Amino acid sequence: MEYYGMTDIGRKRAANQDNFTIKEYPGGVTLAVVCDGMGGANGGATASSVAVSAFVDHIDGYSDVLSGDAASADGGEKGDGKERVSVPDLLSDAVSAANLAVYALGVSDPSLYGMGTTLVAALSTEDRICVVNVGDSRLYLIDRDGIRQITRDHSYVQHLVDLGRLSPRKARTARNKNIITRAVGTEETVKPDVFTIERVSPSEVGGNRYILLCSDGLTNMADPEDIAKIVMSPEKPTKESLRISAEKLVKLANDRGGADNITAVILAY
Repeated sequence: MEYYGMTDIGRKRAANQDNFTIKEYPGGVTLAVVCDGMGGANGGATASSVAVSAFVDHIDGYSDVLSGDAASADGGEKGDGKERVSVPDLLSDAVSAANLAVYALGVSDPSLYGMGTTLVAALSTEDRICVVNVGDSRLYLIDRDGIRQITRDHSYVQHLVDLGRLSPRKARTARNKNIITRAVGTEETVKPDVFTIERVSPSEVGGNRYILLCSDGLTNMADPEDIAKIVMSPEKPTKESLRISAEKLVKLANDRGGADNITAVILAY
């Protein structure tokens, strides 16, 4: 798996409150996390940084059982008695760890009270990609069939769409798009959503597949179709080609106003 990620302050903000990381584990396992903080320049940046660190630290504790058939969709016990790790449960627990870390710091420090962050993460094993999200940072699956949003925004606008009071197309330009209904660290507990993407070989789908994790600084400025055109490449993806794609995504968002911090992480397989 090839990957590349970058973050940019944009054109309107005084500080970058986005944070991301990409990490490899033994056995071809790859983890990517994107967080978009809120709560003032200091609070937002702190929340996203603490969340990323706590999330990754939790996953690190299970790195020895992430590869091969020790990782599963539903957990349970292997025939040799070794405990399987349920990747969806692991991701949910990692969100809880991140939430507790951000919440505890916000409660203990009055200057950080009320801070929070979105979180979207993907953990890729040999046969599946498990995804978890809180807030409105997104994960897309992109291939020759187009672009599909895998995550579902926890936002007021998405709530209106769910109620049938707003069309998905109008939701793209709706007012109050930045109001989220769920975040990491603002409450003592938080419930994430978890999704699973089965990994398939390029020959099965007629080309490479791309996973894009991004903050709303990109999606508020660029339509999904424009994003897909940039990410899709006719050549076999390399770190260099993914770097170029990430830079083009950031440039697109900035060219259209750069109203927020912009983060794009691309995984290709």
